[in-house]
Amino acid sequence: MHIRLKLFASLADHLPSGARRNEVRLEVPDGASVQDVVERLGIPDEQAHLVIVNGLFIPCSLRERERLHDGDTVAIWPPVAGG
Repeated sequence: MHIRLKLFASLADHLPSGARRNEVRLEVPDGASVQDVVERLGIPDEQAHLVIVNGLFIPCSLRERERLHDGDTVAIWPPVAGG
């Protein structure tokens, strides 16, 4: 199955080849979890601060259980600081 993956800010370094801007179409196994995607890309858990699937926030405690479906959009942001 395929998902649309968007990585923002410093996480863009983890995008696989073929990415345009901050986005890539990614093939993942059927039944893959959000956490499977984070691990596959080598993103440290503490850097996957904000995870959104199809516009819905997925807390850390649910990332192992949240299964992805063909066509889903996953967006991940690192922690940010401002002033």
